[in-house]
Amino acid sequence: MLIYKKAGIRGAWIRWFMCTLLSLLHGVISETSRALDIMTKYPLIDGHNDLALRLRMHHNNKLSTFNMYNNPKVATDISRLIAGHVGGQVFAAYVLCTAQDKDAVRLTLEQIDVIRRMCTENPEMELVTTAEGMKNSTKIACLISIEGGHSIDSSLAALRMFYQLGVRSMALTHNCNTPWAESSSSYYTYYQQKNNSLTEFGKAVVNEMNRLGMLVDLSHSSWETARAVLKHSTAPVIFTHSAAYAICNNIRNVPDDQLLLLKENGGLIMVNFYSSFVACSNNTNMSVVADHFDHLKRVIGAESIGIGADFDGAIGFPKGLEDVSKYPALIEELISRNWTEEELAGVLRLNFLRVFQKVEKVRKLILVSNQSGINCKLNCNLFPCTLDIEPPSHLALCERKQVSELRLRSVS
Repeated sequence: MLIYKKAGIRGAWIRWFMCTLLSLLHGVISETSRALDIMTKYPLIDGHNDLALRLRMHHNNKLSTFNMYNNPKVATDISRLIAGHVGGQVFAAYVLCTAQDKDAVRLTLEQIDVIRRMCTENPEMELVTTAEGMKNSTKIACLISIEGGHSIDSSLAALRMFYQLGVRSMALTHNCNTPWAESSSSYYTYYQQKNNSLTEFGKAVVNEMNRLGMLVDLSHSSWETARAVLKHSTAPVIFTHSAAYAICNNIRNVPDDQLLLLKENGGLIMVNFYSSFVACSNNTNMSVVADHFDHLKRVIGAESIGIGADFDGAIGFPKGLEDVSKYPALIEELISRNWTEEELAGVLRLNFLRVFQKVEKVRKLILVSNQSGINCKLNCNLFPCTLDIEPPSHLALCERKQVSELRLRSVS
């Protein structure tokens, strides 16, 4: 009799264990299914990807030598973009800060060229230049951004020409200051030794971007520059790949007081996945990334959040978020934290589209003004041999010196 009783207790425990396990598995399967269902309805628009940089570094921009469909050497290829339910990708045209005042414009043109070719030569991709185009695309919609104001060489004319080539977003700085805006990085300190905000020409750049309908990107800008822009811009601005400073106190992240200014501006912060920015460590997991989303939602609401993972730019991502195929895992994690479908639809794409549409609306409202004809008034001593229509005396002297050297070479 005792044996039967023990067997009954054991059986009850087994049944309880199996029911609990099945319930947990059902919850996991349910969350996975929900994540995929939501992403099917609302394909992700990611705010920042540096695949074009990898194309330059490893393939000299020769697309014929790069397998766009299956390439384990990078974090981004077409197969994994499709697996990750990516419906739109902002690709960065980035050139090194060391090109500033040298060949930054030419190199930027080459990066724009490779993005345009990549997005027009592959049938699964489509180059777009408007919010409507991105919204309605049935392919992987490509939008071009410039990562760093050094790319325009302090020229509004260059900025306008980049817009004509399809650029719709520009970060004011990268890891180097420009003569008119300050970077969050201390790697390069050639400019802005005394100015820690935004110069008058910097404001003219923001004005011109507002007039053109170009998204102003504050990722990489110093806090002072970002605050100045948030107060000055008439259009919403974005942080394309940043995170919450309150969770990880890296200077590249955004503090709460600045987040509140962003909410007032109507802008967007797109969360970076780079381990050093989300965890202040090289080793972390997806849960920490979700912590940033939770914090940002508490401070500014889900309607002010997007995703800008920084794949193929940064090196070192959380476990479970190693490449562009892994986005559904993050959405599944957020579902487990009680994020609603409406909130996730915004994070995935609707928030970005709303901000982009508002930027385009501001463009339509701004009357053409003489701001568009302003040229940068810089200290010419910074560029002692830069060509000018009416060069100052020291530039003319520099020019005469070069001519004399050429004559001496020809004689010898």
